[in-house]
Amino acid sequence: MPRMPPKYADTFYDPLTEDVEELLGRFQLSDSVRLERFTALWRDARFSDVFLGIPSMSEMRRFCRVAMATAVKYFLPPYCYQVRVGGLYLMHAFYHTQLAAPPVRIRLALRDWDDVQNFLRDSISCGHLDVIYVYRKLVSAKVVDYTAMPHLLVFQRPKKSKGPNVSTKMLARATAVQQLLTEDDLEEVANVQNRYHKIKNELVEVRLQATMTHADFTSRLKDTLNEFLTWQQQTLTQTKDAREHEDEPTEQEACRSRAALLDSIKKRSYGQSQEGSKSRRPRQVVVAAAAAEDSSSEPKRQGPNKPDKPLSLRARTWKTLGKNTEKSELKMWLLSAPDEERVPLKRTIQQGRYK
Repeated sequence: MPRMPPKYADTFYDPLTEDVEELLGRFQLSDSVRLERFTALWRDARFSDVFLGIPSMSEMRRFCRVAMATAVKYFLPPYCYQVRVGGLYLMHAFYHTQLAAPPVRIRLALRDWDDVQNFLRDSISCGHLDVIYVYRKLVSAKVVDYTAMPHLLVFQRPKKSKGPNVSTKMLARATAVQQLLTEDDLEEVANVQNRYHKIKNELVEVRLQATMTHADFTSRLKDTLNEFLTWQQQTLTQTKDAREHEDEPTEQEACRSRAALLDSIKKRSYGQSQEGSKSRRPRQVVVAAAAAEDSSSEPKRQGPNKPDKPLSLRARTWKTLGKNTEKSELKMWLLSAPDEERVPLKRTIQQGRYK
């Protein structure tokens, strides 16, 4: 028998991804990054039951690898900080509730090392000790493997694999300005500028010449960056409020939409009725020709306004051979007696009985 393809051959499993996104969406609405809140949502959804009902251990290991890869996907960028925290908690929960033996470990690619370290620095600076505790617990238990590839290399896999779908609701804000100008970069610019002014003051020839830099360049750049961040935050808040107001239509808009809907229905029904009346045309009734002529009479002539009627076969034969109008004195030989010579048989028999 040919070997059946495995059920979880792809990198991600769509039903599991939908359930994970629903759980992380609830965690995002809670506006919290505490582990206690995530575990409460995990227990309410009974999410550990996803590993039940798998008969064979090989299929269980494949499903556990898919579950770990799904959790890692939400732990890495471009998702926002709260969703990434939920992905970390999800990695911890999947590892400790899986039914595979030995347990499947978490794979992280080497290219993601910088993203993970930046995530840990942000967590330490913000004081989120739950996040640091969960990550350090996974590392100390040797659960995380930093590998060359995030997924196992399997031969005979199609070249164009189905890519993961990114949820737009869980994406983080654009932080290109913050990444371009960090605190370390501003400090380095200030050091270079101070060094430039120091060397310039030591040289007598160029001391009184024009200055190539602004004296307060670093402070002005920092003020501009803070102004942009404030404007971005205000714009994001106004956009959310506008979307909430747009989602709730007023009573006047509801009446207008209802009137427009009724108007469109009337126009469509009126258009259909007009098309139906145009399609109805008076039909010409063709009257069939008169019945066949009597065998003893000649065909009638048509009137001047009527078209010529074609002659019958008998009329065409008489016209070609000529009609004999003289009465024949000879009687045609008949197989039966003529009507005048016939004697009713029944009456003859009755008369013979009475005689």
